[in-house]
Amino acid sequence: MAGGDFWVRDLGLAEQGLRRISWAERLMPVCLSIRRRFLEERPLEGVRVAACLHVTKETAVLVETLRAGGAEVALCASNPLSTQDDVASALASKGVRVYAVRGMSPQEYYECIGWTLRLEPFITIDDGADLTSTVHKILHGMRDESVSWATRVLSDPRGSCSSIYGGTEETTTGVTRLRSLEAQGLLLYPIIAVNDSPTKRLFDNPIGTGQSVLDGIMRATGILLAGKRVVVAGYGQVGSGIAMRARGMGCEVIVVEPSPVKALMAAMNGFRVTDMNEAAAIGDIFITATGDINVIREEHFLKMRSGAIMANAGHYDVEISKRDLAKLSIRVERISDLITKYVLSDGRELYLLADGRLVNLVAAEGHPPEVMDLSFSLQALAVKYLVENREKLERRVYLLPQEIDDMVAREKLASMGVKLESLTEEQVKYLREWQLGTT
Repeated sequence: MAGGDFWVRDLGLAEQGLRRISWAERLMPVCLSIRRRFLEERPLEGVRVAACLHVTKETAVLVETLRAGGAEVALCASNPLSTQDDVASALASKGVRVYAVRGMSPQEYYECIGWTLRLEPFITIDDGADLTSTVHKILHGMRDESVSWATRVLSDPRGSCSSIYGGTEETTTGVTRLRSLEAQGLLLYPIIAVNDSPTKRLFDNPIGTGQSVLDGIMRATGILLAGKRVVVAGYGQVGSGIAMRARGMGCEVIVVEPSPVKALMAAMNGFRVTDMNEAAAIGDIFITATGDINVIREEHFLKMRSGAIMANAGHYDVEISKRDLAKLSIRVERISDLITKYVLSDGRELYLLADGRLVNLVAAEGHPPEVMDLSFSLQALAVKYLVENREKLERRVYLLPQEIDDMVAREKLASMGVKLESLTEEQVKYLREWQLGTT
């Protein structure tokens, strides 16, 4: 593969990418407001940032906002199939060190992480924790195939990582991995869990994913959703949003969930709740959103009706067991770039979308810009927070301060023309007192 200053598919796509970035900017007013402040204040002057994110038009808005603050940015993809090649080319044409081509092999994927680390960053921005985990494996002296691929382009792997003093994480899967690092005493620098900020998880996860996952399924297949039985595995922030929007499209939604509290919530929200063994026999469309491995596996494939469609909304392509599916199949056919047909020995046909990877980013364009405006505003401010508080933070996973969340939410409301109620002095005082009660 190529390296150096960038690796993209075709710089000739840059003009198209620039137009799409401009479209996203029009729908991301909070990010642009922060960019204007960053241009004036330059809070990130001299800060080197390595980012491993889905390379989309919305990500480009974040990158340009960080650069407006004075940061030098290197960017690689957080998924081999989610890169928008025209956007990657547009960023490269503007001088960003971007290493991302849609359809990369696993080796190329980790080599791109290595090229990004050649920047010798001070801060990492991650989506899924592949960049952060690679850094930690290098610094802890661990070796596996992914580390070998990443370090083959680094003349001094430890030196390339030793300057890092903080990082951020965008998604639930990544936060889970980083909290595991922290629990084992292996976390080497503070991480801001942007994913866990209310202004991110209450909007990006259920609303953004809820819409974009169905968008991806419809783009890939062209099917009518109304009247279909949709099985949603996982009723967390992501799964609950998918379930709600599938119901809004006229689907009968069945939820599979191991947590008693979340299962109870799904049941009381009016969804049918059962286990995957039962759901497998009745579903038309299956969507996984759990962050766990082998959620749909051999015993479930054996019960599915012919024509069943499977899609994944979790970060990694491990939720639907492709190994079991291949083992059970006597023939595999590529219907399109986004649909693979598996023919079982009894003649039943099962369909997997987007190779089991994030269907909303592989088959569609990911979250709408209006939602990513919130998430990436938080990311930009999280980087600024890390720079300003680097001496105070311990090696822990942190939440962003509430005042930053509130500021982003207020700016978003203002851009939407929404007014907030103002409390009177009497009301503020009442909420601070404990003596007053029943009169």
